[in-house]
Amino acid sequence: MSSATAIDAPPPAKRMGRKKLILIALAAAVVLVGGAGATVLVLKKNADAAYDEHADEAGDAAPQAAARSAPVFVPLDAFTVNLADRQADRYAQIGITLELEDAASGDRIKAFMPAIRNNILMAIADRTAADLLGREGKTLLAERVRREASRALGVTVDDAEPVAAEDAAGAKARKPRKGPTALPVRAVHFSNFIIQ
Repeated sequence: MSSATAIDAPPPAKRMGRKKLILIALAAAVVLVGGAGATVLVLKKNADAAYDEHADEAGDAAPQAAARSAPVFVPLDAFTVNLADRQADRYAQIGITLELEDAASGDRIKAFMPAIRNNILMAIADRTAADLLGREGKTLLAERVRREASRALGVTVDDAEPVAAEDAAGAKARKPRKGPTALPVRAVHFSNFIIQ
């Protein structure tokens, strides 16, 4: 039996070694996780400090952007309009989405929708296909739609309309505006733009 006892004695010693090995591995894992967490905190703190430093250099632009609320988008039904081309019958099919400051403006837009659609149709209908084909023409139309939608809401809009570069040479010089007019429509986005 002594040989059986001798054989039985070593396995508990090996089990004790495995338990120590598991404890050491767990301790190493805890140290690694703790080190990684500390590294993340230090890097985040440095990134926040760099952002604050950049915000100080930029002035008040960063706090104003953070304070700016999320916009509200109001999609309008697609517009199909005959264009002002005299040499051929041309029409445009345009999908428009209005970007507004807040939800209250969205409710107002919906209440004035017939007047807004009328003003937008009139703004598109007096353009020719050549006016609307280029990027600059689309940009000018977006600004005109923005102004006409705001006008339908009862907002006083400056009548000085932006002109294309080629039209500016022949147009009378206009006084530059002091700043952008605060309109309830923040921007105009086209969802489709087809001219035929």
